[in-house]
Parts: sequence; C-alpha cells; structure tokens
Amino acid sequence: MPGSARYVWTCVFRANITTPQETYYLKYKFLQKFGIVKHQKKLEWILRIGLAGEFIGHGVFALQLKPRFLELLAAFTGISGPPANYLMYTIGTGDVIIAILALVYPFRLMLAWATVWGFLTALSRPIGGDPIWDFVERWANWAVPLALLYVRGLPKKVKDWFT
Repeated sequence: MPGSARYVWTCVFRANITTPQETYYLKYKFLQKFGIVKHQKKLEWILRIGLAGEFIGHGVFALQLKPRFLELLAAFTGISGPPANYLMYTIGTGDVIIAILALVYPFRLMLAWATVWGFLTALSRPIGGDPIWDFVERWANWAVPLALLYVRGLPKKVKDWFT
C-alpha cells in the first residue's frame, strides 16, 4: 500500500541507487516521513544533557578530592597520597572536558571513551568494597554514552570516530 512504512522502505531498497548520498537521502526521507528524525534529535539532546550532567558532577567531586573517590582510586589502582591527589585533579579536569564536549561536539571517540570510563568507574565500587548493587545502580554511567553513540551511528571508518 503506497504511503505505508513497508512500501516506502521497500522502495528505498529496490530503487536504482548509485551513490551513498542517494542511499542516505532515501533513508532520511523514510525516517522523516514517519517522524523518527524529529524524535531522534530530541533523544540525542536528552542523552547529551544526561551525559554532561553525569560527567560534570563526577568531575567537580574529583576536583574537590572527594574522600570516597580517593578511596576507590586507591582500591582500584593502588595509588594513594599526593600522587592520587594529582591524578584525581587530572581525572576531574578530564571529566569536565567530556561534559562540555557532550554538549558542544559529542564525537564518537569521546563517546566510546565515556562509555569505557563510565563502566570502569562503576566497576570501581565493588572493587572498592561496596556491594555489587552499587555497580548495578551505576549502569547509566556507561549506558548513556553508549546509547548516544548508537543514536549518532556506530563508526564504519576511522575518520567516523571524530565526527
């Protein structure tokens, strides 16, 4: 039936497409027709704001040398004392930079790093002596950047990691 999602999608794949631009255009028109593009941008901004909030919060705590963060760092890496303070300042600065990039220019390599970093920081909780549920509770720390990476599109080429 013309106008239905199935019909439009079938036309996209049966069309005589010769360039990647034509493929992109037809898929975009399909997504636009059914309101998916409009909702994807809203979803992307919700995830960007959530990611920024998470990383600015953790970054500020790290810059304040929150005692529990220093304990987790010591449990996870064995580093304590002045080197831990220096490392915590570095981590806090990095987290704040990630928060700003999440709002301004969330490129895929940064999102992959935020996913790995969020997973490792959540994992530090049970390693630092907290119950496993503290790790489970923090799944959003790595799931939000992973979801944003997925929404923005997984990279297919090396240069895609920087867009």
